[in-house]
Amino acid sequence: MTQKIGFIGLGNMGGPMAANLVKAGHQVRVFDLQQSAMDSLAALGAIKAESAREAAQQADVLISMLPAGKHVQSLYLGDNGLFETLSAQTLVIDCSTIDAETAQRVGQQLAQKGIAFIDAPVSGGTAGAEAGTLTFIVGGEQDAFELAQPILQCMGKNTFHAGGHGAGQIAKICNNMLLSVLMAGTAEALQMGIDNGLDPKVLSDIMLQSSGRNWTLELYNPCPDVMPNVPSSKGYQGGFMVDLMKKDLGLAMDTANKSQSTTPMGALAQSLFKLHSLQGNGQLDFSSIFKLYSTHQD
Repeated sequence: MTQKIGFIGLGNMGGPMAANLVKAGHQVRVFDLQQSAMDSLAALGAIKAESAREAAQQADVLISMLPAGKHVQSLYLGDNGLFETLSAQTLVIDCSTIDAETAQRVGQQLAQKGIAFIDAPVSGGTAGAEAGTLTFIVGGEQDAFELAQPILQCMGKNTFHAGGHGAGQIAKICNNMLLSVLMAGTAEALQMGIDNGLDPKVLSDIMLQSSGRNWTLELYNPCPDVMPNVPSSKGYQGGFMVDLMKKDLGLAMDTANKSQSTTPMGALAQSLFKLHSLQGNGQLDFSSIFKLYSTHQD
């Protein structure tokens, strides 16, 4: 069934997600601070909005994909936010990766007006966004989760209901903290093999059939020219930026502090990605952490 969808935030992830909604036949009204991002979507058949408020007006579903919690807070609850203008009939889906407290606050405030809200951060990177194969990790009421299914399925292939408001965010940052540890460890092991004369492709194949097997080895090898069509073989361009991983690790450590969780590996990964960013690599894909270990070979 065709629905009127407002989409706010057309960055590396939001742009292709909105494009898949257009391709699915929905009427999509888009807004972004970058005019060029809106122009690209308009070329596919989306409608350009003059403001976030206009994108939200008369929408059956409103989706936001923004950089940080402060932007989500401002969009919905700020002085000129959408809280006062959203219809109780609008389903609100925030796909940003933010702190759980902001997701809970927005969800609770919107609930006071009878507006269904889910936090639905995504996993799968820009390739998944473009292919429509993202995983959505959802926090919110069961009814809202079920209501969102037809829309989420236009943009992804897996959806999980993690719990109440904010649970999607907690699950997402747990996943990304583990991913950062796996990527840093895989890069470290591959470089040690190279330092000792091994072919990284051969070593990768060995570890893929051994107990060191993991997602980064299987689908996202960090060593250049070992695997085609991944950022490491394209100058670490595209994919998931180091600075975004650094942001997610900051969220993870904040969450760990609040729950008094013991996360020594997460803390070390945060230090490594901070250092890597400070060395000028913040805009590269996070698999470029491999360079941190291989610089002595340059």
